[in-house]
Amino acid sequence: MTLALLAAAGAAPSAQGGRMTREEALAAVYPGAAVAAERVFLTRAQRTAIGELAGVDVESGLVARYVATKDGAVVGRAYVDTHVVRTKRESLLISLSADGTVKRIDVTAFLEPIEYLPSERWLGQYDNRPLNDDLAVRRAIRAIAGATLTGLAANAAVRRVLATDRVLARGVP
Repeated sequence: MTLALLAAAGAAPSAQGGRMTREEALAAVYPGAAVAAERVFLTRAQRTAIGELAGVDVESGLVARYVATKDGAVVGRAYVDTHVVRTKRESLLISLSADGTVKRIDVTAFLEPIEYLPSERWLGQYDNRPLNDDLAVRRAIRAIAGATLTGLAANAAVRRVLATDRVLARGVP
């Protein structure tokens, strides 16, 4: 399904607090690219491999992925990671470059109190980062003052997405 069809079908949730919708974020991250939505059903082996690579739990076997192509070449992939921060859900659209590094993170839904919302500046710490041991709060990523759980949840989401992308690229059955 293309991005235009997703928008027409109303597949993206409304942004919270003036945040972008998925479609707006994808268009900004991959300008001029055709973006196709996919649902990927992970096997047990893939979930295990992702959990081991990421060092975090993989709660769902269903992955929402967008593949951006331009002139026949993949220019990036984006994943939706929805998780609970404290007691309420947050959805992040984590966009990756073709090489599998983080290109940008957009908050598309945040139901916790607004004072715990991660800032664009804080999320920008992930730009151009690959999955490695330094991709952790209090290592390469600064903590969010007063919002520790938000920072930890976002970091786990980024690690999970990077690991998912790597496992899917390798073709682990």
